[in-house]
Amino acid sequence: MRLWSLHPRYLDPQGLVALWREALLAKAVLRGETRGYTQHPQLQRFKEHPFPRSAINSYLASVHAEATSRGYSFDKTKIGSSRSLQIIPVSTGQLAFEWQHLQNKLSVRSPVVLAKWQGLLTPECHPLFQQQPGPVAMWERAIGGA
Repeated sequence: MRLWSLHPRYLDPQGLVALWREALLAKAVLRGETRGYTQHPQLQRFKEHPFPRSAINSYLASVHAEATSRGYSFDKTKIGSSRSLQIIPVSTGQLAFEWQHLQNKLSVRSPVVLAKWQGLLTPECHPLFQQQPGPVAMWERAIGGA
């Protein structure tokens, strides 16, 4: 499961579809509708939010908006209600890590999309998140966290 902290605009078609599916899985986990993935480290920041279900719905709404802008027809009824939410902090180190991770994926899977973002040094984060100084998140498995 990869719930990107990066804005979904940077994802290639495969990545955007995968993000939609994985965020829907995260929503099911947060609602207690699945036995799997309940301890997945990327869910930690949603679980710690005062309104986890609304937070994942807000996350999904931004993914849906990006998909709609590209002409995709993701089912909006799967999102659920969201409210005005407290944003989730994301560190500059985490964003840099994810940006490099995404660029590695795009270099293999979608070189044309990678070329579109060539030279971009500081990508925007997903609208639910707000950037703050700091290292890669402790829950990031590739770094040796949880």
